[in-house]
Amino acid sequence: MNPNQLTDQLGLFLDVLESGSFSAASRRHPLTPSAVARRIDSLESAVGSQLFIRSTHAVLATPAGLAFAERARRIVAELQLARAEAVSLSSAPEGLIRIDAPAAFGRRHLAPVIADFLVLYPGLDVQLHLIDSFVDMAGSNLGKVDLVLRAGQMADTRLVATPLASMVRIACASPDYLKRRGVPSVPGQLSSHDGLDWDGLAPPFAWRFELNGQMQLHRPARIRMSANNAEALVCGALAGLGIAHLPTWLASEYLLRGELLPLFCESGLPNPESTGIYALRMEQQKNSRSRLLLEYLKSRFSPVPPWDLALQRDLGRH
Repeated sequence: MNPNQLTDQLGLFLDVLESGSFSAASRRHPLTPSAVARRIDSLESAVGSQLFIRSTHAVLATPAGLAFAERARRIVAELQLARAEAVSLSSAPEGLIRIDAPAAFGRRHLAPVIADFLVLYPGLDVQLHLIDSFVDMAGSNLGKVDLVLRAGQMADTRLVATPLASMVRIACASPDYLKRRGVPSVPGQLSSHDGLDWDGLAPPFAWRFELNGQMQLHRPARIRMSANNAEALVCGALAGLGIAHLPTWLASEYLLRGELLPLFCESGLPNPESTGIYALRMEQQKNSRSRLLLEYLKSRFSPVPPWDLALQRDLGRH
């Protein structure tokens, strides 16, 4: 098995572990659920141990599967870094990488990782331009910059998208709000609550919840505040105005500190969305500098982003 095949196989195993089903994992790969099941069977045969307990409702990791997952995450990260380092050594990259990225994600997650990257590769420089837009960003600055980060469906076939991180969205509210108004136990009860929502174009999975294998729309009836910026919605949620449906890359720090409380997470985090966070480049743009940075970003943000790993551990303690 070559390194790419090993990365794909372990990545598929980790996707099944995180999503809890073959169907959910298949949506992240060009595979059917039955093909995912066959590949997991093959992996279990190669490992010599049962990694999952299958039932009609869920696929749960065995103790051996959980132990294997810790090793698998490290192996995937090391293989991605090894590829990045091989690119570095073969082409000795030097020069400038220009990036446009959404401000909130850039401040919280991207800038610290780029700083680590630049320490490792002193011949490279990065020009990071933080902008307001994230959802439905068209990559209009490509040509002026090397990479643009965005989230959502890919529409422009001229652009090459490199997946960097999965996207999980979670309903949450402040302890004060939930004390005053009560805690909804199922998404259908959101209609009796206040909320915070997008003004204008909303993310495609906002207020959509997977129930009985189908995506269903459930929203609060009264919107106390709407905004075209996710950080503004966080401010409203922290102030106790209502329930927000936020991406975990944005809400994780507040959830971990208990300033926001997660809803509908009794079985763990919701499944990742079928879209994610991507780095875009023009098809003809391809240089060793950008490839090296992309491999490094993938090693830090996938297969499971660090903010989701922290939330999973925190939910497991409750």
